[in-house]
Amino acid sequence: MSHKYIALCLIFITLGCKPQSHTSKDTPTTYLDSTVTADFTLAFGSCNKQDETNFLWDDILKTQPDVWVWGGDNIYADTDNMQRLRAMYDQQNAIEGYKKLKENTTVIGTWDDHDYGLNDGGVDFHKKKESQQEFLDFMGVEKNDPRRTQEGVYTSHTYKTPQGSIKVIVLDTRYFRTALTPDTKTKKRTKPNAYGDGTVLGERQLTWLSNELYDSTADFNVLVSSIQILSNEHGFETWGNFPHEVDQLKKLIADSKAKGVMILSGDRHISEFSKTEIEGLPYPLIDFTSSGLTHSYTRFKNESNPFRVGKVVSTKSFGLIRFNFKTKETHMQMLGDGLKLLGELHQVY
Repeated sequence: MSHKYIALCLIFITLGCKPQSHTSKDTPTTYLDSTVTADFTLAFGSCNKQDETNFLWDDILKTQPDVWVWGGDNIYADTDNMQRLRAMYDQQNAIEGYKKLKENTTVIGTWDDHDYGLNDGGVDFHKKKESQQEFLDFMGVEKNDPRRTQEGVYTSHTYKTPQGSIKVIVLDTRYFRTALTPDTKTKKRTKPNAYGDGTVLGERQLTWLSNELYDSTADFNVLVSSIQILSNEHGFETWGNFPHEVDQLKKLIADSKAKGVMILSGDRHISEFSKTEIEGLPYPLIDFTSSGLTHSYTRFKNESNPFRVGKVVSTKSFGLIRFNFKTKETHMQMLGDGLKLLGELHQVY
């Protein structure tokens, strides 16, 4: 090892930053950026088939996240047979890369339809109570945790550091979600319900969410939704199918005056940033979609999203967010195999 390399490493250690990868025309840009100082790092992803190889676990580990957040479809089960569901969770837990992640990182998250048990499933899924217990087992949730007796897997986690704190509010968009409206006039799968008809969260969870935001003293508040909240024109599952609840959520975020609220979502097998301004909110609301981990919509060409910022990423990827409490800044990135940088967005709150 050369003296020059050692000197450079000492400089990086002194500055408290991760070393920056060399880039050239022949080398893909990676996530490493010596100008970004992170007080807290969150990595997340969704759409992970337990019987397909996930090439991203080693990359996720290299980012040294403080927490990994499952965004849903953590396995693909689509079953009401709890023995089969448990076996698939066991299969995922046995994967070496994921085992290493759990040994080094806190793991939290929510579910979506395929690990819930029914494609596009909602309130009427007849095995949702049993499936909830299997999901909580997979997540390593203690037997005396409130989620063991409540309806739905929603919960919150607060992470405190010497510089500040982050609250991760995990939503359940399955257990209470009412029927979707099929679109019979276009090639889209669904269309928005009549305004005021139906719910994503249900009354009890919505009340809980309100309390979580109003009572939050965190510097950043991260909402985890398995389905997109802002993108609403693609015809698949989205909060946009319940437009009144989108409006209700926006008003709640603004009225609560919670600091640094942002959304993490999955489901779509693409990754993208969506962004909107909300009256009364002093910063824009961003919906960071990261999907999928083992498979993606490689044939993607185009779809309408009036809130999109930047380009759609249709290759396998995970999301990374680095938080700086002093500058009130987030550095959001979509990262592929080999930590290739596929998209990024900076936001100051």
